[in-house]
Parts: sequence; C-alpha cells; structure tokens
Amino acid sequence: MLRRMVQLFILIIGGTLGFMFLPDLIELLNVGDIQGWLVNSYTGAVFGAIILFLSTFWLVDDIVGLIRLVEETLVKAPVTDLLFGTMGLGAGLIIAYLISLPLEAVQITVISTILPLFLTLLLGYLGFQVGFKKRDELINLFPAARSNAKDKKKDATGHNKQMSGSLKILDTSVIIDGRIADICQTGFLEGTLMIPGFVLEELQHIADSSDVLKRNRGRRGLDILNKIQKELPVNVEIYEGDFEDIQEVDSKLVKLAKLLDGYVVTNDFNLNKVCDLQGVSVLNINDLANAVKPVVLPGEEMNVQVIKDGKEQNQGIAYLDDGTMIVVEEGRNYIGKHIEVIVTSVLQTSAGRMIFAKPKLLEKAL
Repeated sequence: MLRRMVQLFILIIGGTLGFMFLPDLIELLNVGDIQGWLVNSYTGAVFGAIILFLSTFWLVDDIVGLIRLVEETLVKAPVTDLLFGTMGLGAGLIIAYLISLPLEAVQITVISTILPLFLTLLLGYLGFQVGFKKRDELINLFPAARSNAKDKKKDATGHNKQMSGSLKILDTSVIIDGRIADICQTGFLEGTLMIPGFVLEELQHIADSSDVLKRNRGRRGLDILNKIQKELPVNVEIYEGDFEDIQEVDSKLVKLAKLLDGYVVTNDFNLNKVCDLQGVSVLNINDLANAVKPVVLPGEEMNVQVIKDGKEQNQGIAYLDDGTMIVVEEGRNYIGKHIEVIVTSVLQTSAGRMIFAKPKLLEKAL
C-alpha cells in the first residue's frame, strides 16, 4: 500500500511539472510547432508523469524503506518526547516566519529568498532539539503535573501510596535472579510489570554470549520472563522506546523511571544507590529477602558447619540454609565440622546480611 502511494505521488509530481514546464521547454528547444499547445497541455502532463516515474523507478524502494524507518522510530519514541519535540518545532517555525516577514521586503535575492529558507530550517531544528532535550524541565513548569506526581508518591503523612497501581520496571539483574517470578506468584507484588526493550536486548546479548556461564544466565532470564508473561496472573507490558543519547542500561532505567514515575525493581546494589541519589523509587529484592529472614540477635546460639577459611587469620566461613554467610572467629580449625557457635554481631545492608560468631567451646574457655 505504501509503495503504491509513493508511486502515485511521483506520478502526480511528474504530471504537474509536465503540465507547467514542458511547453516552455519545447519552446526553448524550438522543437516542432507548439501552436495550440495549451489545448493539448494535458498531453504534457502525461509525458511529464511518465518521464519522472521511469527516471525515479529505482528510488521507490529506498523511499519506502526510509518512510518505514521514520515510522518505526516515531512509534518507539515515548509520547512526551514526540509531544515536546513537536511543540519546539512549531515554536521554531513560528519564530522563523516572524523574522522572515520583514526580510521579504528587501530587494536583494539572497536576503529575501535564501535567508528565510535557511532560518526556517535552522530554527525548526533548534526548536525541536530544545523541546526534546528539555522535556523533563518543561513538564515541571506545569503545576498540575508537578502536584500530581507528588501526590502519587506521598500522602499527607509523607508515606508512599498508590504503589500497587504504579509501574514496576524490571532491570536485567532481577530478571536473571529469578526470585521476581516467585514474588509475583505469591501476590505480594501488584500493579503492572514493565520490561524495557533495551533490557530485552541486553538479555538477548547475554544469551548469545560465547561464555557458557553468561549464556546460561541470559537464557535463564528469558525463561523467567516467559514464565511471568504466560503463567503468572500479573500484567506485563513491553516498553518499546529507547534513549539513544544514553549508552548505559542502568542510566536508561533511571531515566525511564523518572519519565513514567515508576519503581525500579532490582537487586543491584549500585543501581539501588544511583536511584536513591536521583530520587527514583526503587524496590530491592535483596532488601525484601533480608526483611523476611529469621531475626538473629547477638548472644543466640546455633549449629553450623564450617565450610572454608575466611579472609582474616584463623577465620572460618559457614552458611545458613538461606545463604546468609557466617564468619566464625577462630573457626579455621573446625573446617568440615559441625559446631555450636554464639552470635556476636550482625551486619545487614542492601547487599545482604553477614553474621559474626565465635565457637561456643572457645567462649566457655574464655
């Protein structure tokens, strides 16, 4: 259909050019008798249409490809980008038109004809770029939009609200981790899960890696997404837009969360910190895992198996069933054995939890 439309457009342009200029061209070349040409000017339109169509026939596919490329780019672009870019373009063209009005009265061809055309192109381009790149600042100029964004994030007591209805934007690490599927299955995570297209591209790149470990991790992530989308009772959306001026995937996630006023779901410690610094709401799976782990207090006793030696001298390392690491002071001599230990302190961060303990026998000796 699009190809036919392009061909029709070329025929119309050729016919118009033939109707307008072919008589003058024949008269200039002094070919034949052009008496009565105006009566047969439609013949010139037909010849012009045929000539232009045949001369540009090989360009039709390239023109159609260019149009489809522009169409895909516009469809993938966020609505706010298109809106503010178009507004900037309109403002630039209006300014160019107002500047060109007094220039048309000048009798110099360069100033009255060429300069207005140059100003139209230049100011139109600059207007689009300013509107596109300053869209976040322009949004903040509207009090209603700013107040709505604040109301969605906090209620009168300052606590988060409407979290269940907001977007949860998944990053690559939390998809590969896989626990997000279990959380969705239990019903603790509500709302819409959004998977950006650039995250899918990164997953596919990892799944196609020559490294076996990376390839397995990438395929696991794709399997988790397939499970979430097809088997779990949760709404999943794919965000097709991209931020061409940003290279890092984490930076794109932060930008997207700001744009859509959503929550970034991750288990990446560094991304968690970046989101906190930039005022983006974040849901850390590791924080959730730490919150539901059994509470261990200093002075409690537990039975553990020392697996290996630690970084410091005479330290031993053990693990709980949930993967929590226990650093056993003076535990190197008990590697491979089950011993009773007494908890001395607990260190808990977004990166995980670490328990420090001493052998019970050593504690009694002291």
